[in-house]
Amino acid sequence: MPTAPPRFQVRLLYGGTIFLSSFLLFLIQPIFAKLILPWFGGSAAVWTICLVFFQTMLLLGYLYAHVLARRVPSRYQIILHVGLLAAALLLLPVMPGSFWKPANGEDPTWRILGLLTAVLGLPYFLLSATNPLLQSWYPGAQPYRLFALSNAGALLSLAAYPVWIEPRIPTRIQDICWSIAFAGFVAFCAMSAWMRARTGLSKSSADPLRGQQIIWIALAAGGSMLLLATTNQLTQNVAAVPFLWILPLSIYLLTFILCFESTRWYRRGLFLRLLAIALGSVAYAVYDIQLSEAILVAVPILALGLFIGCMYCHGELNQRKPADGDLTSFYLMIALGGALGATVVGLLAPAIFSAVYELPLSLLLVAALAWWLNWRSGWPQRLLLAVVTLAIIVAVVAEFQGYHRGAVVMIRSFYGSLRVVDSSESGAQVRSLYHGTVKHGSQWLSAERRAMPTSYYGPPSGVGLTLRNCCGGRKRVGVIGLGAGTLCAYGQPGDEFHFYEINPQVIALANSQFSYLRDTRAQVEVTPGDARLSLEREPSQRFDVLVVDAFSGDAIPVHLLTTEAFALYLRHLKPAGILAIHVSNQYLDLAPVVHQIASVYGYQALLIHTTRDEERLLSSATWVLATQNREFLERPEIADASHSIPPRSGLRLWTDDYSNLLQVVKWISIAGGGT
Repeated sequence: MPTAPPRFQVRLLYGGTIFLSSFLLFLIQPIFAKLILPWFGGSAAVWTICLVFFQTMLLLGYLYAHVLARRVPSRYQIILHVGLLAAALLLLPVMPGSFWKPANGEDPTWRILGLLTAVLGLPYFLLSATNPLLQSWYPGAQPYRLFALSNAGALLSLAAYPVWIEPRIPTRIQDICWSIAFAGFVAFCAMSAWMRARTGLSKSSADPLRGQQIIWIALAAGGSMLLLATTNQLTQNVAAVPFLWILPLSIYLLTFILCFESTRWYRRGLFLRLLAIALGSVAYAVYDIQLSEAILVAVPILALGLFIGCMYCHGELNQRKPADGDLTSFYLMIALGGALGATVVGLLAPAIFSAVYELPLSLLLVAALAWWLNWRSGWPQRLLLAVVTLAIIVAVVAEFQGYHRGAVVMIRSFYGSLRVVDSSESGAQVRSLYHGTVKHGSQWLSAERRAMPTSYYGPPSGVGLTLRNCCGGRKRVGVIGLGAGTLCAYGQPGDEFHFYEINPQVIALANSQFSYLRDTRAQVEVTPGDARLSLEREPSQRFDVLVVDAFSGDAIPVHLLTTEAFALYLRHLKPAGILAIHVSNQYLDLAPVVHQIASVYGYQALLIHTTRDEERLLSSATWVLATQNREFLERPEIADASHSIPPRSGLRLWTDDYSNLLQVVKWISIAGGGT
């Protein structure tokens, strides 16, 4: 007869294995997403698609654990699981190969999912299965506190990544260290399986009621949708970077920890009232665009709304968990709800909606769910939740009308939501291109003014001064990022403008809704696809000027601001060529990053900042010009408009393996609500 090991030994081994598995499970998420982010344009949607994969793989892992625990004899459970763990070791390190890089500007959603499945699928699948499987093996009462422990491991990894790991360790080294730690996890898991064999214990489970399963799924889906929708709202207006991915995910995990650690943290009556306030506040923040763009106000409101919404969903899950049996079934329904919520926000919404409506719809779902589950709590609760639900519906309708007001075209793809809006500025008609809430170009509609460069590209701007003073004759200009095609306004007969644009929808809108490309006197060529990948494949273009103006939300994708990226740019420039980089951003000071990299290559970098001019339809803009052309820098037009860039203390050189946006955050601008 098998001999049971000491209970302390069991707890230590099982708890340690579950903690390590969750730590690795959530640590690989920002590591791997950051590794592949440069291949897909630095878009915030890369993280959303990754979350869809992670939630789906979590579901498959939980399903595997459920079937194993309910249908497979203990002996064969151990043989199968240890065999899969051994097979996963053969896939280490989990490093994506360069052949996964996209060849053109097509929607990369399925390529990303295929990459994740092929490279990371089996290790992530086994990590996902660890928590429910080991809990089903655990001798004694159902150990729901182990679920809280697993989420604590996940939260620790997410907290450590932006604060300690990302600022100190190159991304590829992070990946290798993770692979080594995964091998350690395999050893711990094999020991747990051996201990399971020694105990010889088996557990019986009854099938849960169908209605109860639906409630579990709905509550888990509500929390998952809030997570992804809040993440989208944050990253589309700042930058697609790990520390902005991690904040919502950490809040999401914290609510799991609090709710499943014990029942003391969640009080239904209190959180129902807090839920009503939080959902209403977030709905108003989404409705009021000026409020949603004020990061000092928007981030706390969104974070608090996510926390309270997830506390309600996960608190209700904990209160409705099964007392006996159904352990793996309960976790399976949670994973199914999480995967469904992620799929709705990450895959269905971009295909169905022409704008980003996921957050208000997620709020509406949670409000309706609370109304349904608390229908028997009395008229005060019903009335409160009914009013909140109605308020969210009003906010959704108002946001829908606001986004459509003046809109000529509204389309959406993997790369984000695009709007072409007609409005009246200074008594004249203007057409503007928006990516989310960020303007990416404007044009006067009147025939006498439509050839004038506007927005960030006016004559006084850094790029305007460069294109008017760079060359005595014909010029060859490369531009990363098309927008409305405004820079074509500087084209003269004999000039060549070569644009690189990753989003096919931007190319279509620039040709159909704006006339810069049609009206220019220069020869124009547009290459679809990621600019870095395109430039890597091309021979030297010998540009007189290379303009870097690709934005994801309100910031240049990080992979366009690294040492390797600059080496590529300089290969395509003439020796006396000029690199003009658009670094306008409310919350990130990117000029010192550019200056530091330029210095490495012996280039002088100067900053030109211009203020808003409503009469001329010019936006405030900050450009950095880098060149070895002393004659250009000494021209009075350039020397009078530019000034030096002070170095930032402690700033480390950015590479494809290392970048740290926390060091370049404009904390003063954030404290002042932006500029």
